[in-house]
Amino acid sequence: MGTIVMWIPFDKLPDTARVWIYQAARPLTDAEVSAIETDLQPAVDEWAAHGTPLLGSAQLRNNRFLVVAVDEGHHLPSGCSIDSSVRWVKQISQALNADFFDRSAAFVTADGTIETVALPHIKTAVAEGRITPETTVFNNLVATKAELQNNWQIKAGDSWLKRYFKTTTV
Repeated sequence: MGTIVMWIPFDKLPDTARVWIYQAARPLTDAEVSAIETDLQPAVDEWAAHGTPLLGSAQLRNNRFLVVAVDEGHHLPSGCSIDSSVRWVKQISQALNADFFDRSAAFVTADGTIETVALPHIKTAVAEGRITPETTVFNNLVATKAELQNNWQIKAGDSWLKRYFKTTTV
């Protein structure tokens, strides 16, 4: 009996597919990205919710962001299946010594590179002009493939960072 392959190319997932974004604390090398991508497909093929295979995918973006997705129209993920995907990400983090649970603010610098700023240092980055309302930031809280496509990279002034740009009038 053959194995049921539940991996689907990311671009073939419906716009309603549920996504989770894991941000690496450092840029990954092309070799690391290749190794992760090789390991992800077998992991997704084995992904199941209460024994029912899930139709899913995963991809790395910008050598920094791991996006895991599941087609909830095919079958809803369970808490246990979500936990298993978190375990894959933890294993990748440990294998590469790269924290994929980084909660720093990630933004695109003037020269086009991606930089992160730890939450306690955001006010300083804003005061120094490294992050402005026009700076592109990554909104890793998007929940669907459509949101990933349309609202993942947004202006800091339109994100949760907007509170740092408020000016007070006397």
